[in-house]
Amino acid sequence: MRRYPSPYASSFSFGPGPLSDAVKALLIANVACFVVLYFAPESIQILGDRLALVPAFVVERLWIWQLASYMFLHASVGHLVVNMLGLWMFGTELERIWGTRYFLKFYFATGIGAAVLTVIVALLPFAFAQDIFRTPTVGASGAIFGLLLAYGMYFPDRPIYLYLVFPIPARYFVLIIGAITFFAGGGVAHATHLGGVAVGYAMLKKGRFDPLAELKYRYLKWKINRVRRKFDVYSGGRADDWDRRVH
Repeated sequence: MRRYPSPYASSFSFGPGPLSDAVKALLIANVACFVVLYFAPESIQILGDRLALVPAFVVERLWIWQLASYMFLHASVGHLVVNMLGLWMFGTELERIWGTRYFLKFYFATGIGAAVLTVIVALLPFAFAQDIFRTPTVGASGAIFGLLLAYGMYFPDRPIYLYLVFPIPARYFVLIIGAITFFAGGGVAHATHLGGVAVGYAMLKKGRFDPLAELKYRYLKWKINRVRRKFDVYSGGRADDWDRRVH
């Protein structure tokens, strides 16, 4: 539960409000995939084995579609509910801010990036990597962790009510939920979660610092200062030239 400020009185609202377009479509797609594979005959359920992310199949058989398809599969009802709840809670408002196009770009970039990192980790010359190499990975957790990071960075001080009672700033709430999910998972989950966070952080930092935009800003600022000096305009005045101040 999250509280929204009101000019008239304090009010409370559960969740982020109405579903945004992309979040609604992703929710439907994930639930539909789970229901179809859950109730489908065994001959169709085999399809799920080809859609799950298995690093060995990506490397040896070049089943590269698994880097994206695994995001729409979930191991259990609980797994599906937790991920879809995170998508709804944190994705809805981010889509309103970013727009549907960038939201989908961020979502799939973090999910696919998480899969790529999982494959890279599985190729490392360590014992734990050998287990990851043959282990199927399913779920939207990589993308959800990217959304968690983005929400905490965009709304660090927004109160979220844990258990509907305890108000916690969003940045701490995200850390708590992230830590619980991270330590509850195994080696495969760790690689996938970290991949989503790493790609999400890289995308957000790139969006906040655009070298071309920064160059244009510096050039424009230089031109403004040059005009000010030309016409003896000083933004704050000069102590040694008090009779020529223009504010």
